[in-house]
Amino acid sequence: MTAARSPEQEQFAAALHDLLSGPVPAGRAAGLARWRDLARLGVTALVIPESRGGLGASPLDLVVAAEELGHHALPGPVAESLAAVPRLLAALPGPEAAQWQHGLAAGDLLATLALPPRLPYAADADAAGLVLLAEHDTLWLAEPGPARRSVDPARSLSGVRGQRVLARGPEVADAVRDALRLGALASAAQLLGAGRALLEASVGHARTRVQFGQPVGAFQAVQHRLADIAIGLEFARPLLDAAAQALAQGRPEAARDVSAAKVACADAASRAARAALQVHGAIGYTAEHDLHRWLTKVRALIPAWGTQAQHRAEVMAALTGAGQPAAAWT
Repeated sequence: MTAARSPEQEQFAAALHDLLSGPVPAGRAAGLARWRDLARLGVTALVIPESRGGLGASPLDLVVAAEELGHHALPGPVAESLAAVPRLLAALPGPEAAQWQHGLAAGDLLATLALPPRLPYAADADAAGLVLLAEHDTLWLAEPGPARRSVDPARSLSGVRGQRVLARGPEVADAVRDALRLGALASAAQLLGAGRALLEASVGHARTRVQFGQPVGAFQAVQHRLADIAIGLEFARPLLDAAAQALAQGRPEAARDVSAAKVACADAASRAARAALQVHGAIGYTAEHDLHRWLTKVRALIPAWGTQAQHRAEVMAALTGAGQPAAAWT
């Protein structure tokens, strides 16, 4: 366990791992159906206030859950439905928003959103019962356009059009800022979990694949490569947990820490993906091998919720005191 995570959070992760383990659901629809199972462990209620049927959990609890969902390549709008949309709905008064939050907490509703320019398309809008559009200080109930193909076949992207203004003003602007940070944090956690899964698959394959009369894992070049991947993933986790704590405590460096975590987790997952392809060889490129579920998930999530260049600019601006970069989220 890391220094930031409690034994209860580790037990929560283990319970979620057990729930999602077993045969891999065939197809996107079967994977999306597993969202109802998440409600039994309270995953869908984490960020929702207790007054609206949720758990009012911390960002670190969200990170623990999102990492395990990435570890199992769960399809669906994870960062949107579990993190960003609940934060936006918390800024809305009235029974309509409360009804949506109760639906999210119970696992009866999936939600997604577009938040340009950082998030120009809504993920999995065709599977969501609630689609939002957030623009600076305005929140819209939105209608999705035609679905576009994603590099991840278990994911779709859609442009959205605002249909009805739900709220406008400074409170919405604050909620949009927080939603962007929570979404990026959850996306980073998914990447870390996917990187872990790719490393585990690579180690397992290296132990059983025989070349020149011995397992490929016996060769030092393979051992060193996988050891480097393990170190990268372990070094990314403290940054992720520190960002979650900064958000929980409302510290001024929270935006910087979230960006640093997204960069570190994305880089570690990208290296794990490249190593997995090298270790598996040609079979790793085929759709018939389970490896592609994580490879495509990593490729889709790296630019989601802000590109690596945008997040590096955020960190640089914070460290140098040069002010906010042009594509800032704050």
